Amino acid sequence: AAARLAAEQEVENLSGLSPNPEKDIFVVRENRTTCLMAEFAAKFIVPYDIWASNTVDLIMEQADIPLSRGAEMKGKCGTNESELELSWLDQAYTLKLFFVKEGHNTSRGPEAFWKLSRIQFTYDTSERTYFKNAASPGKHTASSHRLSALVTPAGKSYECQAQQTIPLVSSDHQKSVQLLLSEVRLQPFDITADFVFSEEHKCPVDQREQLEETLPLILGLILGLVIVVTLGIYHIHHKLTASQVQIPRDRSQYKHMG
Repeated sequence: AAARLAAEQEVENLSGLSPNPEKDIFVVRENRTTCLMAEFAAKFIVPYDIWASNTVDLIMEQADIPLSRGAEMKGKCGTNESELELSWLDQAYTLKLFFVKEGHNTSRGPEAFWKLSRIQFTYDTSERTYFKNAASPGKHTASSHRLSALVTPAGKSYECQAQQTIPLVSSDHQKSVQLLLSEVRLQPFDITADFVFSEEHKCPVDQREQLEETLPLILGLILGLVIVVTLGIYHIHHKLTASQVQIPRDRSQYKHMG
């Protein structure tokens, strides 16, 4: 148990290496080998109540809480389950990400994949950096419900530059909290090289945007090829017809024949 605890504590926050101040980088290592890597920008949109000026009615406000670069972290790696825990501002905020690796049968045979299976976000509305005069200050927990996100084939990393919104339900009167993720590169299992992601699996949004970017180029190349082929055919046809003997249309030109 002591050895396992020591392995779990071998974690590194490498966010300072990112040129993007909003992007964080976290690494979990066991036995001097990387077993989980995560890069992403994250922000939480949290609704909360404040008292109106009449001190009777409640007004809904919204806190925008970014993931701090100085976040403390913990991590656990397993064969089929992994975890990443981040906390910041004296543990006023804590984010826990849970990953699982599973398998299923397809027409091509059994296939394995991993996914983000659960999210838990704990926040304290008495913290004054992002919450101003909350009506009922205290700690609350927002959690995912039947989550199956970032689904990726086993042995690959997940990559998604586009922003994704994941809804969470809060213990604060069932308010809806939103987690905004962007510039994500993540792999919680089967990392084969230290500090190096495996081959990426792009999210559908990125795949669609990439197709939209390359489609005009592809269509332009096809159109250019059609024009070249058409001109080539015309040139060959013109050359063939020009080399043929032309029969005179004026009958008087036949007088010398015979």
